Amino acid sequence: MSNLVNSLLYGFSSILSFGPDVPREDDEKGDCSGAGADGNCCKTKATPDTKVMEPSPGSVTQSGCCQSNKEASESKDGCCQSNKESAASKDGCCQSSKESSVSKDGCACESHTGSVDINSLKIFYSSLTGTAKEFAVELQTKLQAAEHVHVHELQVLDITEYDNDNLLTETSVCIFVLSSYNVEGPLDWFTKWLRDLRYDFRVDRLALQKLRYAVCGLGDSAYGDEFNVASQDIDKWLGQLGATRIYPLGSCDKNADQKAQFDAWSEQFIGELRDKRSLEFSPTNIEYDSEGEDEEESDDVNVGSGEEMVDLEDMGSMAAKIKESKKNRADEEEAFSNSKARAKRSIGVDGKTVSRKAAGSTEVREMVSPMLHKNLTKQGYKIVGTHSGVKICRWTKSALRGRGFCYKHAFYGIQSHLCMETTPSLACANKCVFCWRHHTNPVGTTWRWKIDDPKFILDGAMENHYKMIKQLKGVPGVKADRFQEAFTIRHCALSLVGEPIFYPHINEFVTLLHERNISSFLVTNAQFPDKIADMVPVTQLYVSVDAGTKEGLKKIDRPLFRDFWERFLGSLESLGNKGQRTVYRLTLVKDHNTEEIDNYVELIRRGRPSFIEVKGVTYCGYSGASNLTMANVPYHVEVVEFCEKIVEKLGGGYEIAAEHAHSCSILIAKTSFKVNGEWHTHIDYPRFFELVKSGEPFTDLDYMAKTPDWAIFGTPEAGFDPEETRWYRKNRKTMPPVEVAAS
Repeated sequence: MSNLVNSLLYGFSSILSFGPDVPREDDEKGDCSGAGADGNCCKTKATPDTKVMEPSPGSVTQSGCCQSNKEASESKDGCCQSNKESAASKDGCCQSSKESSVSKDGCACESHTGSVDINSLKIFYSSLTGTAKEFAVELQTKLQAAEHVHVHELQVLDITEYDNDNLLTETSVCIFVLSSYNVEGPLDWFTKWLRDLRYDFRVDRLALQKLRYAVCGLGDSAYGDEFNVASQDIDKWLGQLGATRIYPLGSCDKNADQKAQFDAWSEQFIGELRDKRSLEFSPTNIEYDSEGEDEEESDDVNVGSGEEMVDLEDMGSMAAKIKESKKNRADEEEAFSNSKARAKRSIGVDGKTVSRKAAGSTEVREMVSPMLHKNLTKQGYKIVGTHSGVKICRWTKSALRGRGFCYKHAFYGIQSHLCMETTPSLACANKCVFCWRHHTNPVGTTWRWKIDDPKFILDGAMENHYKMIKQLKGVPGVKADRFQEAFTIRHCALSLVGEPIFYPHINEFVTLLHERNISSFLVTNAQFPDKIADMVPVTQLYVSVDAGTKEGLKKIDRPLFRDFWERFLGSLESLGNKGQRTVYRLTLVKDHNTEEIDNYVELIRRGRPSFIEVKGVTYCGYSGASNLTMANVPYHVEVVEFCEKIVEKLGGGYEIAAEHAHSCSILIAKTSFKVNGEWHTHIDYPRFFELVKSGEPFTDLDYMAKTPDWAIFGTPEAGFDPEETRWYRKNRKTMPPVEVAAS
């Protein structure tokens, strides 16, 4: 009887009401969008325990819609919406089949996956090399083109240009595309600010409860446990401060197909936005194991409120709580790893959403991902196989036009148009601040990629090199004779990019070069001492000595190995035991490594190289991956002064032999290469191939050749071949000649 009375009262209130219906206790919402298949309201479907409400003559039309006559737009299918808007399906629902969500117990016309309106959405990026910015703009484009997601105000912002304090009152949906590679970068300030905010006992635990966010991190798995650690921390701290996570943290690995991973994450994120429930505010409820923090919330002294003052008598307990909070921070961080705030999904190497365990069981992949291939190709590289590359050196172009050769011509007798610059491994174990490749190549400490055959690599490198030479045929000034000579490679500089000695079959590769009478100039970054010790004879073996101290090497080379200094010293010792020509390559970076004279001297005595090349760093423009400027580039006279100090400190056994002022390079050589007062730093290449093919042991003095007079240090030519045409750029500033001290 009571149910009948309630139904009659509710019906009369519907007739007399001019505003929205008052929801009943058994209804989730008061509005109804249409009728069910039986002609009745889809929200009043009878169940075994309830009776169907008898419709009032004035409140329900003949169509069966539960809205008033004024609001209803009657149609033949019984839907209370207009014919244009309705798309009645067979089940009688007034929404389309794509948008409707029909449950087992009836029609649910109000779908959670309809069109979503977002007032404001901001995409923040932090970029080292420009990749994060590129991805952020791409995400903006995808959101603009997305169906069922309408953003009224969409912005892409550099996180360094955003006032961090505004995040406390931010109401926009915030997406963070953050790049971090364990080096100093633009993300550091924001990370520090958020960390201080998270662990400041004066900040409320729900300080960011108005924020809805998602984070996608770009990193490099070669850093092991530090992979994407900054993005993980930011994602974690935002959740701990009460923000609502819309979608789990994305982890895009530079050593995999980073572009495909980001595409997968962004598409899944946009798909999540189509669900209206994803934008509902739901601050993360974190359960801490720290007893001190639990007690802190229940005590009379409210630490989380910024508006209350603490009485003097409460200061003692306050100090104890602060001390306890610091003590339990480590336990809290560990507890968080199993809390609701951590993302439960990660992006796999194939661009799909898979678990980390499943991702680790994938097959051996290629080193060069599609995105990396695109970046390197854009820079002029020709990719060979899955992990090798070749590129035309600018000095090759210069030599073809008769405008001079590189410093190796002055020091060792190489003609640049006969030289091929390549590498069998694009991966490296360092991320040097002066890397002219802008850190687009992969990094790693162990070989975990597919391995190509050495002959395949050499054939592919030579084929691509010749193709690039052929393309220079139409360049103005190319000499016909040198153009023809360039199709016979005589030298191979294994110093293009990466770490050539990292390639597992580097010995076989070098042997193939020598069999074809191609000399080998192999450069290593001194992180693989065992590889150096096992190396077959090469024409000339280099190690890069970029700093004289452990701290300096870490700052300059930014190595991945934790025992990088021990590996560095071991490499120098292995180099000292080689019988062939060995070289220390020192790249001087002003205000970084130019004051470590005594330390350099000790390293030289350890490895006893045949030669020491000292070169000023080349500024290649801003890359975002380092903070070098033209102020860090030393003048040639400063390089000369540095070398003179080195020679003086060594106290004998070494002298300055040659120079190439155009490259800002100086060659220091052992005095054993000075025969009868004349320097013999050049190489007798035919003799070298004879010695290699003989199989007998030989030394660096067995294949030396006389250095031409114009290459000797202190001559007017300063290392520039007088038979070449010196080409000066317009508006060139003339520097005074270097004054050579009398010996």
